[in-house]
Amino acid sequence: MSAKDLQQQLIAVPQQRAGTDDYYTPPEVFTALGLRFDLDVAAPPGGVRWVPADRFFTVEDDGLAQAWEGRVWMNPPYSDPGPWVKRFIDHSHGIAYLPFAKSAWFDRLWNGADAITAPGVHASRFVGGPIFMPVFAAAYGDECVEALNRLGVVRR
Repeated sequence: MSAKDLQQQLIAVPQQRAGTDDYYTPPEVFTALGLRFDLDVAAPPGGVRWVPADRFFTVEDDGLAQAWEGRVWMNPPYSDPGPWVKRFIDHSHGIAYLPFAKSAWFDRLWNGADAITAPGVHASRFVGGPIFMPVFAAAYGDECVEALNRLGVVRR
């Protein structure tokens, strides 16, 4: 089964609970950022209560197919962040929280984002335990860069 077939199958079946691809950003990250978002583009069913976003898209909404408006928060499915990163770069307003990967999409963020943290600077949590890989954050937009600076050392 191709990745696209699997995605269509997953979207056709409403997600009722957290899955193995749900890695949640710790509330402490949002406290440090001190920023409110207009939209969380890749939320689990019901959203995440500590993500300060006015609206959210779930897998059922298919955040990649929706219009993104305003300042976005993006913590996409870690199994295939590439299409999400492309969309984030195209939108260019918000903060993304991503797994470090030796990939073309990481290079595009590294070279294009207004600010980016070093991989592994912050800890993230998996629904049942710690995340298994280093994560980093990337920002576009002055207020997002300022907020990212509150997480620690960033490259601009």
